[in-house]
Amino acid sequence: MSNAVEARGLSRRFGTIEAVRDLSFSVASGEVFGLVGPDGAGKTTTLRMLCGLIDPDAGEATVAGFAVQKQLDHVKDAIGYMAQKFGLYGDLTVEENLDFYGDLFDVTGQAREDLKLKLLQMTRMEPFRSRPAAKLSGGMKQKLSLMCTLLHKPQILFLDEPTNGVDPVSRRDFWLILDDLVKDGLTVVVTTAYLDEAERCHRIGMLDRGKLVLMGSPAELKASLPEKVYAVRGGNLRANKQIFAARNGVIDVELSGTELHLYLAPDTSIFEVLGDMDVDAERITPTLEDVLIAEVRRINRKLAA
Repeated sequence: MSNAVEARGLSRRFGTIEAVRDLSFSVASGEVFGLVGPDGAGKTTTLRMLCGLIDPDAGEATVAGFAVQKQLDHVKDAIGYMAQKFGLYGDLTVEENLDFYGDLFDVTGQAREDLKLKLLQMTRMEPFRSRPAAKLSGGMKQKLSLMCTLLHKPQILFLDEPTNGVDPVSRRDFWLILDDLVKDGLTVVVTTAYLDEAERCHRIGMLDRGKLVLMGSPAELKASLPEKVYAVRGGNLRANKQIFAARNGVIDVELSGTELHLYLAPDTSIFEVLGDMDVDAERITPTLEDVLIAEVRRINRKLAA
């Protein structure tokens, strides 16, 4: 399978801040590739370099077979980019926004009408085609933004936290639309703050302080965690967290909803850690959140050593 996106040694500074450091990865055609990581990890900066919106200080990128820095016009024709902030016109209706972006992309005539109808039906936005964009819900605004991005039939879609602040039902609907688009051959590169969404990606790159620290499929990343993870329930969570953190073999303790997640060294017995505490413990399959937290903690310990 050919690569739709290739990044080789990308780096970018903003003053004294090194936002992205020597970043290299590839995305196969037809793949959904997710970039995840804490705030300030470099996700948005990476996306903007791949789309040619900012230049790297070092390294190079190829998108849809074109060198981003040398063949930007060809890259722009091949991609769709959806930024975090809603960038459409609130005083125009849904249909007027679509027509406006159709003009920008030089999509006209019956081809535009056919594609517009298809997009409206796909997103279930046809009943709202006459509603001003400013009066749409957050989820509807994201759907409209996606439709405008898709009007020129891009090969590769770059999405920067597309469902940030959107309600859970709209998030689900948005991803169902993406799934259908990918089945039709679209390649998607998405940044997300929601690790349940990252589970939907074929592969994930985890960033921390601008550096790629982990990459693989969700299943591969969860299987790679060397620590044993236990869910502990019962008692005073905050008090128990302090107790567990002081015990031998406990690498980390994190609150997770109504339970604690204990990260134990591979040779540590959960029974030794629990002692006579009146709690229930169950070994669990790590989530992507567990993997990300463990990796960031590991990096912080190395930096502090």
